[in-house]
Amino acid sequence: MHRINIIVIISLLLINSAFGKNLSRSEYIVKYQDLAIEEMKRTGIPASITMSQALLESNDGNSMLAQTANNHFGIKCHNWNGPSVKHNDDRRKECFRKYSSPLESYKDHSDFLVKGSRYRSLFMLKSTDYKNWAKGLKKAGYATNRHYADMLIKIIEDNKLYLLDQNIAISSNKKSTTVNKKKSKTEQSDNWEVDIYNNHKIQFNNRIKFVYAKDGDGFYDLAKEIGVMEWQIYKYNELPKESTLVEGQIIYIQPKRNKAEYGKKLHIVKDGETMYSISQLYGIKLRKLYKKNSHIPEGTEPSAGTKVFLRKKDKI
Repeated sequence: MHRINIIVIISLLLINSAFGKNLSRSEYIVKYQDLAIEEMKRTGIPASITMSQALLESNDGNSMLAQTANNHFGIKCHNWNGPSVKHNDDRRKECFRKYSSPLESYKDHSDFLVKGSRYRSLFMLKSTDYKNWAKGLKKAGYATNRHYADMLIKIIEDNKLYLLDQNIAISSNKKSTTVNKKKSKTEQSDNWEVDIYNNHKIQFNNRIKFVYAKDGDGFYDLAKEIGVMEWQIYKYNELPKESTLVEGQIIYIQPKRNKAEYGKKLHIVKDGETMYSISQLYGIKLRKLYKKNSHIPEGTEPSAGTKVFLRKKDKI
């Protein structure tokens, strides 16, 4: 009997040694907040939502799935061909995805939401609207707990995670949670740190990824940052090689579609608008936009007040 107890104790010690000391909530936030912010910039999902879900689903990074499978969001093996582990959840020995790193887990979580048709409406919300994101996740069926949205919102507000949505990193000390704000060259306070995040936030229009150009942007540097080829930016945005980027310009990083999203059927032309600017506004290929509007000859521009059809070919 004593021998068995000793073996059990040794086994527990080995397990604790392998997993190390449990992370506190503030330690987890500091350790993984960069991943949440980068995923926000890549996909538009609020960093506060990503972080609060990770905290809740992984028990602050201390769950068995997080420790043994780098699975920080409790994502199961639906449509998954990668490594997996068995874990008791709603049923015994359910299949969960296994990742090579926390980064891979965070990326897969983002892609899981981006590719899921039931979450599509969430991407019309702002990245700072964490409350409606939380409610939308619950409504779309992400979790069965009827208090899921309230739980996420409480975690976000108790830990000031909404600051992450503004690219403000959170640091932890023994007394309190503090904020690392962006500083200018003239600011010398030790409470300020340089914000290293200066990427373009990836957003969605007509289910297509796009970014807004910033002052001083060039095609080569923008393509390199986003991870596409320079020629793809020209092609997807139907731009000639001699083009220059203007601050605030919509730049698609995926091909535009043949028609506008459901519910957007008609556009009334305003002063200064062109068929090209309308095609960019709604994420429609310029050639397809002309084909839907036989009353506007290809290569010409409509006058203010003209009706431009966005989803099907119509006659005036």
